[in-house]
Amino acid sequence: MKDGSGMQQDGSGTSTSMTRGLRSGAAWIASAAADVQKRFLDELNEGELRALPFLFEFWAMDHQLPPVGAWKTWVILGGRGAGKSRAGSEWVRSQVEGPRALAPGRCRRLALIGETFDQVRDVMIFGESGIMACSPPDRRPEWQASRRRLVWPNGAEAQAFSASEPEALRGPQFDGAWLDEMAKWKKAEATWDMLQFALRLGEDPRVCVTTTPRNVGVLKRLLEAPSTVTTHAPTEANRANLSESFLEEVRARYAGTRLGRQELDGILMGETEGALWTSEMLHAAQVEEIPELSRIVVAVDPPVTGHEGSDDCGIVVAGVVAKGPPQHWRAYVLEDASVSAARPQQWAEAAVAALERHGADRIVAEVNQGGDLVEAVLRQVDPMIPLKKVRASRGKAARAEPVAAPYEQGRVRHVKGLGDLEDQLAQMTQQGWEGTGSPDRLDALVWALHDLMLSAQPQKRPQMRRL
Repeated sequence: MKDGSGMQQDGSGTSTSMTRGLRSGAAWIASAAADVQKRFLDELNEGELRALPFLFEFWAMDHQLPPVGAWKTWVILGGRGAGKSRAGSEWVRSQVEGPRALAPGRCRRLALIGETFDQVRDVMIFGESGIMACSPPDRRPEWQASRRRLVWPNGAEAQAFSASEPEALRGPQFDGAWLDEMAKWKKAEATWDMLQFALRLGEDPRVCVTTTPRNVGVLKRLLEAPSTVTTHAPTEANRANLSESFLEEVRARYAGTRLGRQELDGILMGETEGALWTSEMLHAAQVEEIPELSRIVVAVDPPVTGHEGSDDCGIVVAGVVAKGPPQHWRAYVLEDASVSAARPQQWAEAAVAALERHGADRIVAEVNQGGDLVEAVLRQVDPMIPLKKVRASRGKAARAEPVAAPYEQGRVRHVKGLGDLEDQLAQMTQQGWEGTGSPDRLDALVWALHDLMLSAQPQKRPQMRRL
């Protein structure tokens, strides 16, 4: 039965679940007037007040609640500290608990799988957001260490497994499973496959996966499956429950970087097999400070057209420290000033503004598509602009490969905030561009670094030697 607050009560008067009308009700209460908040609390009896902290539907954020409908796997993608572990623990509760402490729930046999057994025990079970911390006293399970399992008062069980031992899943059978940080498992594919054979109890066995995204095949295939549903949240979504000093530190170090988009924003970043630029390479290129530069250029890769569906205009600013022989020079990528759906006048103004903003020496513009019109448009903005026109005589991959080499040597550095550019770099392979659309930002970077570094290096030509 329901009381006036919308809480579902069992026969003992203790609230056990929420109606959908008060799903994420805490957010509503927090924004209500003080008199509404007081009236809400005053109307709850003693049993309801004791139960309120354990009514997760009331406190949860949207990404922590499972989507409605028929699904087999629910994947929660989130940044570090986004509340994924709490969501997984509460999902387990919702599966094993009944309306009363001893009443059966939806599931009787669950699997808990983490990267290692220690992580299952220390994070998923006994962590601050683990199952034990989230369970009310009358429904708290018992941990049987020797059997590596939790046993609830109603007889439901959850067995702990390490993803490093997928064969351990051969034999047991389950009607549900919670998988934590699946994207970093070394044997993720084998573990997932073995689990599928074990999910053979009940009418509708389901799986909850909580993970910070990584570009691994098993996760990408899982996300593409029609029976998979997803929710997503960045670290910032859970800022009310995180240390402000933690947030300030990670923002300062990783905001605007490719690693930050993965670990903080919870975005699955693309990385193509055989990419010229790897995630590790791009992360290693990040710098906090820029030294005094010898030269700075603004490179422009203009689009063919200038309407809403047009390619971006790639505009990249880079500089070089030209000390010693050219093979020792170091380049710094300072800004991605690219613009989207821009008319010629707009991208020309953006390029000239970047030149002035950085005190650059000149603009380097590709003129394969626009020819003399590219120069004409730029000179309409500033007739005296220093300009170098370049033409591409080789394919994109052939032009990009020599530019990737100094990255491998640690001679190119990036400021933070170049996530869109780095996404394109990660999708260029020796075989060609593997992304969608045109890699305009990448093309602009290639022209910039070619002008700053590669054009100054002596070109070794094959010679014939007389025998």
